Amino acid sequence: MPTLRHTRRAGLVLAALAVLLALPALTGTAGAATSCSQVPTVYGIPPWGFHTGSYTGESSFAKGHGNIDLGANTVSGVMCQQDRAGTIIMAVAHHLGYHSHFAMMWGYPGNIMKIRFRVTRSTDPHCAVGTPGRATLYASYNGVRSDSVQFFFPAACKDQRRLYHGSQVNNQVPPL
Repeated sequence: MPTLRHTRRAGLVLAALAVLLALPALTGTAGAATSCSQVPTVYGIPPWGFHTGSYTGESSFAKGHGNIDLGANTVSGVMCQQDRAGTIIMAVAHHLGYHSHFAMMWGYPGNIMKIRFRVTRSTDPHCAVGTPGRATLYASYNGVRSDSVQFFFPAACKDQRRLYHGSQVNNQVPPL
């Protein structure tokens, strides 16, 4: 028959086990469940958003979406990138770094926005949660399909630096 001492000990063991199981979520590291499927692909005309095809034929891709207030120069949202190095999910910082309706990239006019973000989940062992980065989103207009998304990271996350460009990229960057 269990004694009070055994019941307390079992309770402590269960509490310790619960803490160990919750530790990855508490420290901000990602488990095997991290994937870009946690970030929905947004079709149509969101305030801003993108999804890409593969990166130079590899199985990597990226997507993201969120809200933007050009008058207040603020932006919010979530992005992810999945590639051979792992999957990272990023939260967009609130200050909109730069935006223009009169940008020129790849030889075509379009809309551009530059944003900052922080990695919030990661399965890439070299790209830690909390790592800052920035992204440039370019959407061509006048019927041209030459959109691009480029991720910039510090040296620790160098495997996540990517440029997605061309007809496989669908980008919505709002005009002024």
